[in-house]
Amino acid sequence: MMTRRMFLGSIILSVLAVPVAADAQQPRSRPRIGYLRSGSAADAARYREALRQGLRDRGYVEGQSITIETRAAEGSYDRLPELAADLVRLQVDVIVAGGTPAVQAAKQATATIPIVMSVSTDPVGAGLIASLARPGGNVTGVSLGTGERFAGKWVELLQQALPQISRVAILWDQATSPSIVRPLVQETERAAQTLGLRLHLLKAHDAYEIGLAFADMTSTRAQGLVVLPSVHFTAERRQIVALAVKHRLPSMYEHREFVDAGGLMSYGPNLLAQHSRAAYFVEKILKGARPTDLPVEEPTKYELVVNVKAARALGLTIPQSLLVRADEVIQ
Repeated sequence: MMTRRMFLGSIILSVLAVPVAADAQQPRSRPRIGYLRSGSAADAARYREALRQGLRDRGYVEGQSITIETRAAEGSYDRLPELAADLVRLQVDVIVAGGTPAVQAAKQATATIPIVMSVSTDPVGAGLIASLARPGGNVTGVSLGTGERFAGKWVELLQQALPQISRVAILWDQATSPSIVRPLVQETERAAQTLGLRLHLLKAHDAYEIGLAFADMTSTRAQGLVVLPSVHFTAERRQIVALAVKHRLPSMYEHREFVDAGGLMSYGPNLLAQHSRAAYFVEKILKGARPTDLPVEEPTKYELVVNVKAARALGLTIPQSLLVRADEVIQ
């Protein structure tokens, strides 16, 4: 026979049990993805959209099934550790990092949260992974390759566009890791020697130094320019392209973003495609895969983009033999 005390106790227990049961039935919060970019917020938005489209193609819709937190360093590499730490504090499920400095900052900030590279040059040489097949640790994703595999093509293609060229300037970002720059410079030097070209190496980083470098190119009578890859240079591409036009320097770049901004030619991987492919790794990780078990991918295609409009502005005629090889010709 239930006493009054027992009856009241049962009511209290049943009331207390309701929130517990309700909590247990609450849906799990949607996965949170951090996107860390070394360059400008404008570029981050553009590449983030490619990542978001790649995720959408795999059934992950931002605002419905996933959340994306974006942090951009605006070319200030010293801000990256703080931004990476912020994503760690948010307890994101995976960090997508664009640019080697961003990957390095993310790796220093966490050894447990999976990190997916969307853009990184020679991640093995940079110490980000142990190998392409077995990355080790918490980093995997898409690599731009070692760079020197196609760096010689920049000089070669520039010489094909300008058969009479003899002096070429090479502009590199002094904030870029020597482990990345050195192989690129060595390969361009080998290509130049084979083609009988003289190289003039120039370093810069900020807008002022870039301006000084172009003044130096004029004084040394450079006839063409190869701009080595740099996240900061990509953010400053409009200034670089404008100075190349002002100084009438036909220029070669790694990424088509420079050609879209008015540059002459580019040869290299497609950055938007890289970010879209990074979504594959994010999906695998969200489904339980470990980064160390996901081999890093390298580009299978390098695209040549030629801007005929820019050539006309420089008073150049691009040989038809080069135009037919181009993946895209901007008129």
